[in-house]
Amino acid sequence: MNTAVSLPKAQKQRVRTLWISDLHLGTRGCQADKLATFLKSYDCDQLYLVGDIIDGWRLRKGIYWPQAHTNVLRRVLTMSKRGTRVVYVTGNHDEFLRRYSTLLLGNIELVDEAVHQCQDGRRLLVIHGDQFDVITRCHRWLAFLGDHAYEFSLVLNRWLNHWRTRFGFGYWSLSAYLKQRVKKAVNFISEFEEALAHECVQRGYEGVVCGHIHHAEIRQVNGIDYLNCGDWVESCTALIEHQDGRIELYRWDENQAAALEPVADALEGSAAFVG
Repeated sequence: MNTAVSLPKAQKQRVRTLWISDLHLGTRGCQADKLATFLKSYDCDQLYLVGDIIDGWRLRKGIYWPQAHTNVLRRVLTMSKRGTRVVYVTGNHDEFLRRYSTLLLGNIELVDEAVHQCQDGRRLLVIHGDQFDVITRCHRWLAFLGDHAYEFSLVLNRWLNHWRTRFGFGYWSLSAYLKQRVKKAVNFISEFEEALAHECVQRGYEGVVCGHIHHAEIRQVNGIDYLNCGDWVESCTALIEHQDGRIELYRWDENQAAALEPVADALEGSAAFVG
């Protein structure tokens, strides 16, 4: 008896806008395969790359560029060719591109910041956020030192998750765990959010979309919509604006778990039928 389960082919979802940040292409931590799969799942009118897309800091030390990283860039170029407006907002790790700000390459814009108008009328400042990080702006040596410490945590994180996977456990972020529990890290995130909210008030925007701190979140800060894309090194998160103006925080792990539920139900039903 044939008990094969037939699964429907996934359809691309049409959305208004996608925001992704902190891909860090050119580093071993970049989860490029997941990102390429994510981008293939959506058709969008606008795609914002919110800084630290290419990691110039790491590439200065040596070239690491596997095919998966090229595939991400090819996917972005394909989206642009098919009509998606692509806005590349520079960050501190790709600050070498800031000298070319305001450059227009076909349907791709290179800028230091942008303003996005949502379907519901809200105007959002789109900026990487390193401009509001005192360490990045005033103590570059400390920023580089912190970058090395972060890279070490990523190596440790990969090792831990390798063994977690072998024993049947899901992905777990060491860095995110530490950020939530180390008081200074929590205070830094709070100060970062408040500084961006203050800037929006001063400039008359209803909200801000940013990255930089690898901490995805949607919340109100002093009456301002604060939206952080997160990253594609650990958490694999993005922001999605739907056609009605609603903005959703996308998390890769949660999305994949939800996608597998129908498969599990189908297999369970098939097993019950055989039994």
